[in-house]
Amino acid sequence: MTSARVVLFDVMGTLILDPFYERMPAALGMSFEELMAAKTPDAWLEFERGEIDEAAYFRKMFRDGRAFDEAALKHAIVDGWAWLPGVESILGELTRAGVACHGLSNYPVWMRELDAKVGLSDHLGELFVSCDLGVRKPDAGAYVQTLDALGVPAHEVLFVDDRSVNVIAAEGLGMHGHRFQDATTLRADLVARGLLASS
Repeated sequence: MTSARVVLFDVMGTLILDPFYERMPAALGMSFEELMAAKTPDAWLEFERGEIDEAAYFRKMFRDGRAFDEAALKHAIVDGWAWLPGVESILGELTRAGVACHGLSNYPVWMRELDAKVGLSDHLGELFVSCDLGVRKPDAGAYVQTLDALGVPAHEVLFVDDRSVNVIAAEGLGMHGHRFQDATTLRADLVARGLLASS
């Protein structure tokens, strides 16, 4: 049984389907590999840290400054946001069990629109996003700011993320970690840690 009493969830790729890998390239008429080769390396990171707005991101998106249908791309992204299978149910179980759940995500200001669409705030008490924090996971500052705001010691937090590098960084600060693969293995781990009852 873990000493964790708070669960801190990553959002993209853990709770919500990330449109970046399929829907963004498709909307641009490109493969994922073509998009990765053509994009400006730091533009998305700047957007996620809140250093540039959406318009600036679209201007800087491609190395060659090419024009594209920005409205169609944004529509494809928004349309792609959806709960990953089984995770919304787990959040409901945790809430009913009295476990505090919050979010910590790398994402731009689009997180506001995402929340409005899928209802993240219905399940997460606080949502800490890189565009507000000014720093991205796995930088320690993202976790430290979040822990300070919550007023919870690291050893009482279970951090759930689909990226190993982010989980390792959280564990390095004293948090418990779970690398998300799917809802089934997540729920089994939450049961093993005593946060949920076995079904």
